[in-house]
Amino acid sequence: MPIHNMKTFTFTAPNFTEWKEAAVLSLKGKSFDSLYTKTIEGIELNPLYTKEDLDQLEVSRVTKPAFGWTIAQPVSATNGEQFVEQMKESLARGNEAIAYNGLKPLVWAEPDIKQVAELITHYPILFTEVQSNDPILQAFTYIEDAKREDVTGICISAASVIPEGFPGVRTKGADLWTAHHEGADAVTELALALSIAAELAEEASSFEEFTNAFYARFAADTHFFMEIAKFRAFRVLWKLFNEAYGVENAKQVPLLGITSLRSYSKLDPYVNLLRGGNSAFSAILGGADWLTVLPHDVLTGTSPSSNRYARNIQLILKEETHIDQVLDPAGGSYFIESLTTELIRKSWAKFLEIEENGGYQAFLQSGELSKLYAQRQKEMATGKKTLIGTNVYAELTDVNYANESTVTVSKRLAEPFEHIRSKKKEELPKTVLLNFGALKDYKPRADFVSGFLAVGGIEATWSPSFEKTDQALSWIDEQQPDYAVICASAADTEEAVTNFLASYKGNCLIDTAGKYPSETADQWLANGLNGFIFAGQDKIEKLNTIITQTKGGRSVE
Repeated sequence: MPIHNMKTFTFTAPNFTEWKEAAVLSLKGKSFDSLYTKTIEGIELNPLYTKEDLDQLEVSRVTKPAFGWTIAQPVSATNGEQFVEQMKESLARGNEAIAYNGLKPLVWAEPDIKQVAELITHYPILFTEVQSNDPILQAFTYIEDAKREDVTGICISAASVIPEGFPGVRTKGADLWTAHHEGADAVTELALALSIAAELAEEASSFEEFTNAFYARFAADTHFFMEIAKFRAFRVLWKLFNEAYGVENAKQVPLLGITSLRSYSKLDPYVNLLRGGNSAFSAILGGADWLTVLPHDVLTGTSPSSNRYARNIQLILKEETHIDQVLDPAGGSYFIESLTTELIRKSWAKFLEIEENGGYQAFLQSGELSKLYAQRQKEMATGKKTLIGTNVYAELTDVNYANESTVTVSKRLAEPFEHIRSKKKEELPKTVLLNFGALKDYKPRADFVSGFLAVGGIEATWSPSFEKTDQALSWIDEQQPDYAVICASAADTEEAVTNFLASYKGNCLIDTAGKYPSETADQWLANGLNGFIFAGQDKIEKLNTIITQTKGGRSVE
Protein backbone atom coordinates (compact mmCIF):
# COMPACT_ATOMS: atom_id res chain seq x y z
CA MET A 1 0.00 0.00 0.00
CA PRO A 2 1.49 3.41 -0.95
CA ILE A 3 2.53 5.53 2.01
CA HIS A 4 -0.02 8.21 1.11
CA ASN A 5 -2.85 5.69 1.20
CA MET A 6 -1.62 4.35 4.53
CA LYS A 7 -1.63 7.83 6.06
CA THR A 8 -5.13 8.65 4.81
CA PHE A 9 -6.69 5.22 5.44
CA THR A 10 -9.42 5.16 8.08
CA PHE A 11 -11.03 2.26 9.93
CA THR A 12 -14.77 1.99 10.29
CA ALA A 13 -15.73 1.89 13.94
CA PRO A 14 -17.86 -1.21 14.69
CA ASN A 15 -21.16 -0.65 16.43
CA PHE A 16 -22.43 -2.59 19.44
CA THR A 17 -24.47 -4.99 17.30
CA GLU A 18 -21.41 -5.98 15.27
CA TRP A 19 -19.37 -6.43 18.44
CA LYS A 20 -22.11 -8.57 19.98
CA GLU A 21 -22.24 -10.82 16.91
CA ALA A 22 -18.48 -11.35 17.08
CA ALA A 23 -18.70 -12.06 20.82
CA VAL A 24 -21.46 -14.64 20.34
CA LEU A 25 -19.33 -16.50 17.77
CA SER A 26 -16.43 -16.66 20.24
CA LEU A 27 -18.68 -18.11 22.97
CA LYS A 28 -19.06 -21.39 21.04
CA GLY A 29 -22.64 -22.09 22.03
CA LYS A 30 -22.87 -20.24 25.32
CA SER A 31 -25.48 -17.51 25.52
CA PHE A 32 -24.51 -13.85 25.32
CA ASP A 33 -26.22 -13.33 28.68
CA SER A 34 -23.49 -15.42 30.30
CA LEU A 35 -21.18 -12.42 29.84
CA TYR A 36 -23.21 -10.39 32.33
CA THR A 37 -22.12 -10.81 35.94
CA LYS A 38 -23.58 -9.56 39.20
CA THR A 39 -21.42 -8.35 42.08
CA ILE A 40 -22.06 -8.86 45.78
CA GLU A 41 -23.25 -5.23 45.81
CA GLY A 42 -26.07 -6.20 43.45
CA ILE A 43 -24.54 -4.31 40.52
CA GLU A 44 -24.77 -6.01 37.12
CA LEU A 45 -21.56 -5.69 35.14
CA ASN A 46 -21.95 -5.45 31.37
CA PRO A 47 -19.57 -7.22 28.99
CA LEU A 48 -18.92 -3.91 27.20
CA TYR A 49 -19.38 -0.25 28.09
CA THR A 50 -19.72 2.45 25.46
CA LYS A 51 -20.08 6.21 25.29
CA GLU A 52 -23.83 5.68 24.98
CA ASP A 53 -23.86 4.09 28.43
CA LEU A 54 -22.10 7.12 29.84
CA ASP A 55 -24.44 9.55 28.10
CA GLN A 56 -27.39 7.97 29.91
CA LEU A 57 -25.83 8.65 33.32
CA GLU A 58 -25.55 11.84 35.30
CA VAL A 59 -21.84 11.48 35.89
CA SER A 60 -20.53 13.48 38.83
CA ARG A 61 -16.82 13.79 39.60
CA VAL A 62 -14.88 15.25 42.48
CA THR A 63 -11.14 14.96 42.04
CA LYS A 64 -8.64 14.84 44.87
CA PRO A 65 -7.33 18.24 46.03
CA ALA A 66 -3.64 17.63 45.27
CA PHE A 67 -1.36 15.42 43.23
CA GLY A 68 0.26 12.34 44.72
CA TRP A 69 -0.35 10.60 48.00
CA THR A 70 1.37 10.09 51.33
CA ILE A 71 3.23 6.80 51.71
CA ALA A 72 2.56 5.66 55.27
CA GLN A 73 4.42 2.41 55.94
CA PRO A 74 4.93 0.76 59.34
CA VAL A 75 8.12 -0.85 60.61
CA SER A 76 8.63 -4.07 62.60
CA ALA A 77 10.32 -2.92 65.80
CA THR A 78 10.32 -4.60 69.21
CA ASN A 79 11.33 -1.53 71.24
CA GLY A 80 11.51 2.24 70.95
CA GLU A 81 15.15 2.33 69.93
CA GLN A 82 14.52 -0.05 67.02
CA PHE A 83 11.41 1.89 66.01
CA VAL A 84 13.34 5.15 65.69
CA GLU A 85 16.22 3.48 63.86
CA GLN A 86 14.00 1.60 61.42
CA MET A 87 11.67 4.56 60.89
CA LYS A 88 14.57 6.87 60.02
CA GLU A 89 15.84 4.31 57.52
CA SER A 90 12.34 3.88 56.09
CA LEU A 91 11.91 7.64 55.70
CA ALA A 92 15.27 7.84 53.94
CA ARG A 93 14.13 5.13 51.53
CA GLY A 94 10.81 6.63 50.46
CA ASN A 95 8.42 6.41 53.39
CA GLU A 96 6.67 9.74 54.04
CA ALA A 97 4.90 9.38 57.39
CA ILE A 98 5.48 8.18 60.94
CA ALA A 99 3.24 5.12 60.92
CA TYR A 100 2.72 3.49 64.31
CA ASN A 101 0.30 0.78 65.43
CA GLY A 102 -0.32 0.56 69.16
CA LEU A 103 -1.71 -2.97 69.20
CA LYS A 104 1.53 -4.13 70.84
CA PRO A 105 2.99 -1.12 72.69
CA LEU A 106 6.76 -0.87 72.69
CA VAL A 107 9.15 -0.27 75.59
CA TRP A 108 10.57 3.23 75.30
CA ALA A 109 13.53 5.09 76.73
CA GLU A 110 13.31 8.86 77.14
CA PRO A 111 15.92 9.67 74.43
CA ASP A 112 13.93 7.63 71.89
CA ILE A 113 10.69 9.37 72.83
CA LYS A 114 12.39 12.72 72.27
CA GLN A 115 13.56 11.58 68.84
CA VAL A 116 9.97 10.66 67.95
CA ALA A 117 8.94 14.16 69.06
CA GLU A 118 11.49 15.63 66.67
CA LEU A 119 10.37 13.38 63.80
CA ILE A 120 6.67 14.17 64.09
CA THR A 121 7.32 17.88 63.72
CA HIS A 122 8.83 17.16 60.27
CA TYR A 123 6.70 14.26 59.02
CA PRO A 124 2.93 13.63 59.24
CA ILE A 125 1.78 10.90 61.61
CA LEU A 126 -0.54 7.93 61.14
CA PHE A 127 -1.18 6.44 64.58
CA THR A 128 -3.61 3.52 64.81
CA GLU A 129 -5.00 1.43 67.68
CA VAL A 130 -3.19 3.59 70.23
CA GLN A 131 -4.32 3.29 73.85
CA SER A 132 -4.29 6.24 76.26
CA ASN A 133 -1.43 4.71 78.27
CA ASP A 134 0.88 4.07 75.32
CA PRO A 135 4.33 5.56 76.14
CA ILE A 136 4.72 6.94 72.60
CA LEU A 137 2.13 9.60 73.44
CA GLN A 138 4.70 11.22 75.75
CA ALA A 139 6.39 12.48 72.58
CA PHE A 140 3.70 15.15 72.27
CA THR A 141 4.63 16.60 75.66
CA TYR A 142 8.19 17.25 74.45
CA ILE A 143 7.03 19.49 71.61
CA GLU A 144 7.19 23.20 72.25
CA ASP A 145 3.95 25.17 72.01
CA ALA A 146 5.24 27.12 69.02
CA LYS A 147 5.84 23.88 67.06
CA ARG A 148 2.61 22.07 67.91
CA GLU A 149 0.87 23.39 64.82
CA ASP A 150 3.59 21.72 62.75
CA VAL A 151 2.37 18.30 63.83
CA THR A 152 -0.08 17.00 61.26
CA GLY A 153 -1.67 13.71 60.38
CA ILE A 154 -4.26 11.25 61.63
CA CYS A 155 -4.81 9.25 64.80
CA ILE A 156 -7.24 6.33 64.57
CA SER A 157 -8.17 5.21 68.06
CA ALA A 158 -11.25 4.19 70.00
CA ALA A 159 -10.51 6.87 72.59
CA SER A 160 -9.24 10.43 72.49
CA VAL A 161 -5.51 10.02 73.08
CA ILE A 162 -3.86 13.05 71.45
CA PRO A 163 -3.33 15.92 73.92
CA GLU A 164 -5.00 19.28 73.38
CA GLY A 165 -3.16 21.83 71.29
CA PHE A 166 -2.48 19.80 68.13
CA PRO A 167 -5.04 21.17 65.65
CA GLY A 168 -3.31 19.55 62.67
CA VAL A 169 -4.00 16.01 63.86
CA ARG A 170 -7.38 14.60 62.83
CA THR A 171 -8.84 12.27 65.43
CA LYS A 172 -12.51 11.67 64.54
CA GLY A 173 -13.34 9.91 61.33
CA ALA A 174 -14.96 6.98 59.58
CA ASP A 175 -12.71 3.95 59.81
CA LEU A 176 -14.26 1.10 57.82
CA TRP A 177 -11.50 -1.41 58.58
CA THR A 178 -13.57 -3.57 60.93
CA ALA A 179 -16.82 -3.40 58.93
CA HIS A 180 -14.90 -4.35 55.80
CA HIS A 181 -13.50 -7.52 57.37
CA GLU A 182 -16.84 -8.36 58.93
CA GLY A 183 -18.22 -8.70 55.39
CA ALA A 184 -19.27 -5.24 54.18
CA ASP A 185 -19.38 -4.70 50.42
CA ALA A 186 -18.46 -1.42 48.73
CA VAL A 187 -21.98 -0.01 48.95
CA THR A 188 -22.25 -0.83 52.64
CA GLU A 189 -18.82 0.62 53.42
CA LEU A 190 -19.63 3.91 51.72
CA ALA A 191 -23.04 4.12 53.38
CA LEU A 192 -21.55 3.39 56.81
CA ALA A 193 -18.91 6.06 56.27
CA LEU A 194 -21.68 8.61 55.77
CA SER A 195 -23.62 7.27 58.76
CA ILE A 196 -20.56 7.64 60.99
CA ALA A 197 -20.05 11.13 59.61
CA ALA A 198 -23.66 12.01 60.44
CA GLU A 199 -23.16 10.92 64.07
CA LEU A 200 -19.94 12.91 64.42
CA ALA A 201 -21.47 15.97 62.78
CA GLU A 202 -24.34 15.93 65.27
CA GLU A 203 -21.92 15.67 68.20
CA ALA A 204 -19.67 18.53 67.05
CA SER A 205 -20.31 22.12 68.09
CA SER A 206 -20.19 23.19 64.43
CA PHE A 207 -20.00 21.54 61.04
CA GLU A 208 -16.66 23.24 60.42
CA GLU A 209 -15.23 21.77 63.62
CA PHE A 210 -16.46 18.35 62.53
CA THR A 211 -14.93 18.70 59.04
CA ASN A 212 -11.55 19.83 60.38
CA ALA A 213 -11.24 16.68 62.50
CA PHE A 214 -12.74 14.19 60.04
CA TYR A 215 -11.04 11.56 57.85
CA ALA A 216 -12.20 8.39 56.09
CA ARG A 217 -10.25 5.14 55.85
CA PHE A 218 -11.18 2.28 53.54
CA ALA A 219 -9.55 -1.10 53.14
CA ALA A 220 -8.84 -1.88 49.49
CA ASP A 221 -9.57 -5.47 48.53
CA THR A 222 -8.69 -7.36 45.35
CA HIS A 223 -11.84 -6.56 43.32
CA PHE A 224 -9.77 -4.12 41.29
CA PHE A 225 -12.35 -2.02 39.46
CA MET A 226 -14.87 -2.01 42.31
CA GLU A 227 -12.21 -0.68 44.68
CA ILE A 228 -11.25 2.09 42.25
CA ALA A 229 -14.89 3.08 42.00
CA LYS A 230 -15.34 2.92 45.79
CA PHE A 231 -12.64 5.49 46.46
CA ARG A 232 -13.86 7.72 43.63
CA ALA A 233 -17.47 7.46 44.82
CA PHE A 234 -16.63 8.61 48.35
CA ARG A 235 -15.55 12.06 47.17
CA VAL A 236 -18.86 12.60 45.40
CA LEU A 237 -20.82 11.25 48.36
CA TRP A 238 -18.88 13.56 50.68
CA LYS A 239 -19.92 16.50 48.50
CA LEU A 240 -23.55 15.38 48.62
CA PHE A 241 -23.30 14.94 52.40
CA ASN A 242 -22.03 18.49 52.78
CA GLU A 243 -24.81 19.82 50.58
CA ALA A 244 -27.34 18.03 52.79
CA TYR A 245 -25.97 20.12 55.67
CA GLY A 246 -26.21 23.29 53.61
CA VAL A 247 -22.49 23.50 52.77
CA GLU A 248 -22.08 24.29 49.07
CA ASN A 249 -18.30 24.34 48.80
CA ALA A 250 -17.34 21.15 50.56
CA LYS A 251 -13.90 21.11 52.15
CA GLN A 252 -12.28 17.83 51.18
CA VAL A 253 -11.07 15.50 53.92
CA PRO A 254 -8.20 12.99 53.88
CA LEU A 255 -9.10 9.74 52.17
CA LEU A 256 -6.96 6.92 53.52
CA GLY A 257 -6.37 3.56 51.91
CA ILE A 258 -4.95 0.40 53.47
CA THR A 259 -4.62 -2.98 51.82
CA SER A 260 -7.29 -5.40 52.98
CA LEU A 261 -6.47 -8.56 54.91
CA ARG A 262 -9.78 -10.16 53.97
CA SER A 263 -8.04 -12.01 51.13
CA TYR A 264 -4.63 -12.46 52.81
CA SER A 265 -3.67 -16.05 53.57
CA LYS A 266 -1.01 -17.87 55.57
CA LEU A 267 -1.02 -20.49 52.83
CA ASP A 268 1.43 -19.56 50.07
CA PRO A 269 1.92 -16.09 51.65
CA TYR A 270 3.97 -14.70 48.78
CA VAL A 271 0.74 -14.51 46.79
CA ASN A 272 -0.16 -11.79 49.31
CA LEU A 273 2.44 -9.63 47.55
CA LEU A 274 0.28 -9.76 44.43
CA ARG A 275 -2.87 -9.10 46.44
CA GLY A 276 -1.25 -6.15 48.17
CA GLY A 277 0.03 -4.72 44.90
CA ASN A 278 -3.35 -5.09 43.22
CA SER A 279 -5.17 -3.48 46.13
CA ALA A 280 -2.65 -0.65 46.43
CA PHE A 281 -2.92 0.19 42.73
CA SER A 282 -6.72 0.31 42.90
CA ALA A 283 -6.66 2.65 45.91
CA ILE A 284 -4.27 5.02 44.13
CA LEU A 285 -6.26 4.94 40.89
CA GLY A 286 -9.33 5.72 42.98
CA GLY A 287 -7.68 8.78 44.49
CA ALA A 288 -6.47 7.85 47.98
CA ASP A 289 -4.57 10.65 49.76
CA TRP A 290 -2.74 8.25 52.10
CA LEU A 291 -1.83 4.63 51.58
CA THR A 292 -0.52 1.80 53.74
CA VAL A 293 0.46 -1.50 52.13
CA LEU A 294 0.53 -4.31 54.69
CA PRO A 295 3.46 -6.76 54.31
CA HIS A 296 2.75 -10.18 52.84
CA ASP A 297 3.64 -11.88 56.15
CA VAL A 298 1.83 -9.47 58.44
CA LEU A 299 -0.34 -12.31 59.78
CA THR A 300 2.59 -14.37 61.05
CA GLY A 301 5.19 -11.71 61.84
CA THR A 302 6.85 -9.11 59.65
CA SER A 303 10.53 -8.56 59.02
CA PRO A 304 12.65 -5.68 57.67
CA SER A 305 12.65 -7.34 54.24
CA SER A 306 8.86 -7.81 54.08
CA ASN A 307 8.37 -4.20 55.18
CA ARG A 308 10.76 -3.17 52.42
CA TYR A 309 8.78 -5.16 49.83
CA ALA A 310 5.55 -3.49 50.97
CA ARG A 311 7.10 -0.02 50.83
CA ASN A 312 8.56 -0.70 47.40
CA ILE A 313 5.12 -1.54 46.02
CA GLN A 314 4.21 2.10 46.58
CA LEU A 315 7.52 3.41 45.30
CA ILE A 316 7.22 1.40 42.09
CA LEU A 317 3.69 2.65 41.55
CA LYS A 318 4.89 6.21 42.02
CA GLU A 319 8.19 6.10 40.14
CA GLU A 320 7.37 3.72 37.31
CA THR A 321 3.82 4.77 36.41
CA HIS A 322 3.98 8.52 37.22
CA ILE A 323 0.45 8.08 38.48
CA ASP A 324 1.16 10.69 41.13
CA GLN A 325 1.08 13.32 38.39
CA VAL A 326 -2.60 12.73 37.53
CA LEU A 327 -5.50 13.81 39.73
CA ASP A 328 -8.07 11.32 38.43
CA PRO A 329 -6.33 8.63 36.36
CA ALA A 330 -9.46 6.46 36.12
CA GLY A 331 -11.69 9.34 35.02
CA GLY A 332 -13.26 9.03 31.60
CA SER A 333 -13.33 5.24 31.50
CA TYR A 334 -16.83 4.24 30.46
CA PHE A 335 -16.71 1.24 32.79
CA ILE A 336 -15.27 3.03 35.82
CA GLU A 337 -17.53 6.05 35.43
CA SER A 338 -20.60 3.80 35.16
CA LEU A 339 -19.54 1.72 38.15
CA THR A 340 -18.78 4.82 40.22
CA THR A 341 -22.19 6.28 39.42
CA GLU A 342 -23.90 3.02 40.41
CA LEU A 343 -22.04 3.01 43.72
CA ILE A 344 -23.00 6.61 44.42
CA ARG A 345 -26.68 5.91 43.84
CA LYS A 346 -26.81 2.70 45.82
CA SER A 347 -24.64 3.99 48.67
CA TRP A 348 -26.69 7.14 49.19
CA ALA A 349 -29.90 5.09 49.24
CA LYS A 350 -28.30 2.65 51.69
CA PHE A 351 -27.15 5.53 53.89
CA LEU A 352 -30.68 6.90 54.08
CA GLU A 353 -31.98 3.42 54.90
CA ILE A 354 -29.44 3.00 57.70
CA GLU A 355 -30.37 6.38 59.17
CA GLU A 356 -34.09 5.58 59.05
CA ASN A 357 -33.44 2.32 60.93
CA GLY A 358 -31.49 3.83 63.81
CA GLY A 359 -28.08 4.71 62.43
CA TYR A 360 -24.64 3.14 62.45
CA GLN A 361 -24.79 1.23 65.75
CA ALA A 362 -28.22 -0.19 64.98
CA PHE A 363 -26.94 -1.43 61.64
CA LEU A 364 -24.00 -3.23 63.28
CA GLN A 365 -26.48 -5.12 65.46
CA SER A 366 -28.79 -6.01 62.56
CA GLY A 367 -26.81 -9.08 61.44
CA GLU A 368 -26.53 -7.86 57.85
CA LEU A 369 -22.74 -7.91 57.89
CA SER A 370 -22.76 -11.54 59.02
CA LYS A 371 -24.98 -12.44 56.07
CA LEU A 372 -22.65 -10.69 53.66
CA TYR A 373 -19.65 -12.49 55.12
CA ALA A 374 -21.44 -15.85 54.94
CA GLN A 375 -22.14 -15.20 51.27
CA ARG A 376 -18.47 -14.45 50.63
CA GLN A 377 -17.40 -17.57 52.51
CA LYS A 378 -19.81 -19.73 50.53
CA GLU A 379 -18.43 -18.37 47.25
CA MET A 380 -14.92 -19.18 48.49
CA ALA A 381 -15.85 -22.68 49.64
CA THR A 382 -17.50 -23.59 46.33
CA GLY A 383 -14.77 -22.07 44.20
CA LYS A 384 -16.95 -19.35 42.69
CA LYS A 385 -14.34 -16.94 44.01
CA THR A 386 -10.72 -17.96 44.21
CA LEU A 387 -7.77 -17.42 46.52
CA ILE A 388 -4.71 -18.64 44.64
CA GLY A 389 -2.66 -20.99 46.80
CA THR A 390 -5.52 -21.40 49.26
CA ASN A 391 -8.74 -22.77 47.70
CA VAL A 392 -7.12 -23.45 44.31
CA TYR A 393 -3.56 -24.35 43.21
CA ALA A 394 -2.57 -25.19 46.79
CA GLU A 395 1.06 -26.13 47.41
CA LEU A 396 1.74 -29.08 49.72
CA THR A 397 4.52 -27.32 51.60
CA ASP A 398 5.17 -26.44 55.23
CA VAL A 399 3.13 -23.47 56.44
CA ASN A 400 3.77 -20.96 59.21
CA TYR A 401 0.54 -20.81 61.24
CA ALA A 402 1.81 -18.34 63.85
CA ASN A 403 -0.45 -15.49 64.93
CA GLU A 404 1.79 -12.44 65.12
CA SER A 405 -0.26 -9.84 63.31
CA THR A 406 0.47 -6.23 64.15
CA VAL A 407 -3.02 -5.21 63.09
CA THR A 408 -6.40 -6.33 64.37
CA VAL A 409 -8.42 -8.32 61.85
CA SER A 410 -11.65 -10.04 62.84
CA LYS A 411 -12.30 -12.31 59.86
CA ARG A 412 -10.42 -13.56 56.82
CA LEU A 413 -11.76 -15.73 54.02
CA ALA A 414 -8.76 -18.07 54.15
CA GLU A 415 -9.19 -19.05 57.80
CA PRO A 416 -11.37 -22.18 57.29
CA PHE A 417 -8.85 -23.51 54.77
CA GLU A 418 -5.97 -22.72 57.11
CA HIS A 419 -7.72 -24.66 59.89
CA ILE A 420 -7.97 -27.75 57.71
CA ARG A 421 -4.37 -27.45 56.52
CA SER A 422 -3.11 -27.06 60.08
CA LYS A 423 -3.80 -30.73 60.78
CA LYS A 424 -0.73 -32.89 61.26
CA LYS A 425 0.22 -35.34 58.52
CA GLU A 426 -0.72 -38.35 60.65
CA GLU A 427 -4.22 -36.91 61.05
CA LEU A 428 -4.76 -36.98 57.29
CA PRO A 429 -5.84 -40.08 55.34
CA LYS A 430 -3.45 -42.06 53.16
CA THR A 431 -5.00 -41.29 49.79
CA VAL A 432 -4.79 -42.80 46.31
CA LEU A 433 -6.38 -42.16 42.94
CA LEU A 434 -7.63 -45.22 41.08
CA ASN A 435 -7.12 -44.29 37.43
CA PHE A 436 -8.97 -46.21 34.71
CA GLY A 437 -8.28 -45.99 30.98
CA ALA A 438 -5.62 -44.10 29.08
CA LEU A 439 -3.69 -41.25 30.71
CA LYS A 440 -5.13 -38.66 28.32
CA ASP A 441 -8.65 -39.73 29.32
CA TYR A 442 -8.43 -39.76 33.11
CA LYS A 443 -5.77 -37.07 33.62
CA PRO A 444 -8.15 -34.03 33.61
CA ARG A 445 -10.19 -35.53 36.43
CA ALA A 446 -7.16 -36.86 38.29
CA ASP A 447 -5.56 -33.40 38.15
CA PHE A 448 -8.75 -31.82 39.43
CA VAL A 449 -9.08 -34.27 42.32
CA SER A 450 -5.41 -33.89 43.27
CA GLY A 451 -5.84 -30.11 43.37
CA PHE A 452 -9.10 -30.42 45.32
CA LEU A 453 -7.48 -32.62 47.98
CA ALA A 454 -4.33 -30.48 48.15
CA VAL A 455 -6.50 -27.61 49.41
CA GLY A 456 -6.93 -29.71 52.57
CA GLY A 457 -3.27 -30.71 52.72
CA ILE A 458 -4.05 -34.23 51.46
CA GLU A 459 -1.47 -35.65 49.08
CA ALA A 460 -2.86 -38.17 46.59
CA THR A 461 -0.77 -40.97 45.11
CA TRP A 462 -1.70 -41.79 41.52
CA SER A 463 -2.19 -45.41 40.55
CA PRO A 464 -0.97 -46.86 37.25
CA SER A 465 -3.42 -46.84 34.37
CA PHE A 466 -5.87 -49.71 34.87
CA GLU A 467 -7.63 -51.48 32.03
CA LYS A 468 -9.36 -54.08 34.20
CA THR A 469 -10.97 -54.09 37.61
CA ASP A 470 -8.71 -56.92 38.82
CA GLN A 471 -5.67 -54.68 38.36
CA ALA A 472 -7.20 -51.97 40.54
CA LEU A 473 -8.25 -54.47 43.22
CA SER A 474 -4.75 -55.94 43.40
CA TRP A 475 -3.09 -52.52 43.58
CA ILE A 476 -5.38 -51.11 46.28
CA ASP A 477 -4.86 -54.25 48.33
CA GLU A 478 -1.11 -53.62 48.20
CA GLN A 479 -1.37 -49.94 49.06
CA GLN A 480 -3.89 -50.26 51.92
CA PRO A 481 -5.05 -46.61 51.71
CA ASP A 482 -7.60 -44.95 53.97
CA TYR A 483 -9.27 -43.17 51.08
CA ALA A 484 -9.45 -43.58 47.30
CA VAL A 485 -11.03 -41.70 44.42
CA ILE A 486 -11.90 -43.39 41.13
CA CYS A 487 -10.86 -41.27 38.15
CA ALA A 488 -11.91 -42.07 34.59
CA SER A 489 -13.29 -40.26 31.58
CA ALA A 490 -16.99 -39.38 31.60
CA ALA A 491 -17.63 -42.20 29.12
CA ASP A 492 -15.73 -44.83 31.14
CA THR A 493 -16.72 -43.87 34.70
CA GLU A 494 -20.03 -45.76 34.90
CA GLU A 495 -18.48 -49.08 33.93
CA ALA A 496 -15.38 -48.54 36.09
CA VAL A 497 -17.32 -47.59 39.23
CA THR A 498 -20.00 -50.26 38.84
CA ASN A 499 -17.50 -53.10 38.31
CA PHE A 500 -15.18 -51.94 41.08
CA LEU A 501 -17.95 -51.64 43.68
CA ALA A 502 -19.26 -55.07 42.75
CA SER A 503 -15.86 -56.64 43.47
CA TYR A 504 -14.24 -54.57 46.23
CA LYS A 505 -14.55 -55.99 49.77
CA GLY A 506 -12.08 -53.76 51.63
CA ASN A 507 -12.63 -51.03 54.21
CA CYS A 508 -11.18 -48.11 52.24
CA LEU A 509 -13.49 -45.16 51.76
CA ILE A 510 -14.25 -44.84 48.02
CA ASP A 511 -15.34 -41.71 46.15
CA THR A 512 -15.50 -41.04 42.44
CA ALA A 513 -14.70 -37.94 40.41
CA GLY A 514 -17.62 -36.21 38.73
CA LYS A 515 -21.28 -35.42 39.25
CA TYR A 516 -23.94 -37.84 38.03
CA PRO A 517 -27.73 -38.20 37.64
CA SER A 518 -29.48 -39.02 40.90
CA GLU A 519 -30.59 -42.48 39.73
CA THR A 520 -27.01 -43.55 38.95
CA ALA A 521 -25.58 -41.85 42.03
CA ASP A 522 -28.14 -43.47 44.37
CA GLN A 523 -27.40 -46.92 42.97
CA TRP A 524 -23.64 -46.48 43.51
CA LEU A 525 -24.16 -45.17 47.02
CA ALA A 526 -26.35 -48.18 47.82
CA ASN A 527 -23.57 -50.46 46.55
CA GLY A 528 -20.92 -48.96 48.83
CA LEU A 529 -19.70 -45.76 47.21
CA ASN A 530 -19.05 -43.03 49.77
CA GLY A 531 -19.60 -39.95 47.59
CA PHE A 532 -18.33 -37.67 44.85
CA ILE A 533 -15.80 -34.95 44.16
CA PHE A 534 -16.85 -32.37 41.58
CA ALA A 535 -16.51 -28.72 40.59
CA GLY A 536 -18.72 -26.31 42.54
CA GLN A 537 -18.78 -28.54 45.61
CA ASP A 538 -18.30 -27.04 49.06
CA LYS A 539 -14.61 -27.83 49.55
CA ILE A 540 -14.55 -27.04 53.27
CA GLU A 541 -17.47 -29.36 53.99
CA LYS A 542 -16.18 -32.15 51.77
CA LEU A 543 -12.60 -32.06 53.04
CA ASN A 544 -13.74 -32.04 56.66
CA THR A 545 -15.99 -35.01 55.92
CA ILE A 546 -13.16 -36.98 54.29
CA ILE A 547 -10.84 -36.40 57.24
CA THR A 548 -13.51 -37.16 59.83
CA GLN A 549 -14.72 -40.35 58.15
CA THR A 550 -11.26 -41.76 57.50
CA LYS A 551 -9.51 -40.79 60.72
CA GLY A 552 -12.38 -40.30 63.12
CA GLY A 553 -11.12 -36.80 63.74
CA ARG A 554 -13.01 -33.71 64.73
CA SER A 555 -14.47 -31.60 61.92
CA VAL A 556 -12.81 -28.20 61.57
CA GLU A 557 -15.23 -25.38 60.93
